[in-house]
Amino acid sequence: MAKKSAHVHSIRDVLKVHPDGVDLAKIDPAATPVGPTSKSEAEKDLAAMAEELDQLQENLYAEGIGGGRRRVLVVLQGMDTSGKGGTIRHVAGLVNPQGLHIVSFKKPTRAELSHDFLWRIRRQVPGPGMIGFFDRSHYEDVLVPRVDKLVPPAAWRARYQQINDFEAELAEAGTTIVKCFLHISPERQKERLVARLETPEKLWKYNPNDLVVRAKWSQYQQAYSDLLTQCSPESAPWYAVPSDRKWYRNWVVAQLLLQTLRDLKPTYPEPDYDPAAELSRLIEADPLR
Repeated sequence: MAKKSAHVHSIRDVLKVHPDGVDLAKIDPAATPVGPTSKSEAEKDLAAMAEELDQLQENLYAEGIGGGRRRVLVVLQGMDTSGKGGTIRHVAGLVNPQGLHIVSFKKPTRAELSHDFLWRIRRQVPGPGMIGFFDRSHYEDVLVPRVDKLVPPAAWRARYQQINDFEAELAEAGTTIVKCFLHISPERQKERLVARLETPEKLWKYNPNDLVVRAKWSQYQQAYSDLLTQCSPESAPWYAVPSDRKWYRNWVVAQLLLQTLRDLKPTYPEPDYDPAAELSRLIEADPLR
């Protein structure tokens, strides 16, 4: 491992967005401020994490089956091509899919719009023992309505506190939230959009509306800066993840998840029966013997 990787314990301190404000223009999307400095090193480290992640996830799942209420929710936000889906594939792919709840939030349907903006989010909160991944989230409702002027400013500004209250409610119910803003540069986004258009196997990923959104880059950056500042309490802080390098992005999110699970220290539940007695029943009184 490279020298910086020895300081992996500080990753949350290095990338955490503090409530006093954030200037995305001052954060280098191609930086590797802590951890591996090469793709090969990151992939090797990611593979090394898999066993521990898998074990901790199994412990959490078993804990939930046994009546525990704790769960983890990873929220991924970022501009188009920032790699939300790719992050889920590489990070969630390290654990048993049985313990995962993955949701990709699209443009709200007419039915969803007839409810409060948090209605569809509440329906997808992972259950006890689960690890949830949100590809986009409730934060879309303080981004798109603001940039596209779909509601008055007072309406989307009020949603900051509504979101903070909602996340505090989740935390009280046993949910640990890991919020990752996948920060990419406009230059890298252009490269990835070009690749989609030049690669037949990637054409399905492209949407002509991507260019409409790209034209509003500065407005979205300001909107992100504000929401990262307004909605980053100590109980559920945002992490600004440099995402120009896919391998670094994947490593960071995996590390954040791993450290979160280590903090939770999930354990197998105690059985509500006598294992020795049941073993004796099986061996001595097996009805199929």
